[in-house]
Amino acid sequence: MSDRIKTFSEFYQFYLTEHRKTGTRIFHFIGTLLVFFVIGYVISSGKERFLWYVPIFGYGFAWFSHAVIEKNKPATFRYPLWSLISDFRLFFELLIGRQKFTGMPEAKKKEGI
Repeated sequence: MSDRIKTFSEFYQFYLTEHRKTGTRIFHFIGTLLVFFVIGYVISSGKERFLWYVPIFGYGFAWFSHAVIEKNKPATFRYPLWSLISDFRLFFELLIGRQKFTGMPEAKKKEGI
């Protein structure tokens, strides 16, 4: 990935290759779910002081999974906005069944998608 990715569509395909393992997808899903819970709690309670949990849950779960499970560098460091958008897209695609928690099939891994 020496060349910069120029479109979000291209980036999302790269993003999926960086999130192949089931554990990585589960940790990302849980982290994003906790982000929604915290935001919902803050909105309902008015306790803004709990917003500092958002980056801890959102990035903490994701970065842990990249370091320990996937063993790669998070795309956030190079493409912060597209990575954030992709985190939410993957979350909702997992939620509705468009993506699977089991990660990418072997054939797609070999194609480099």
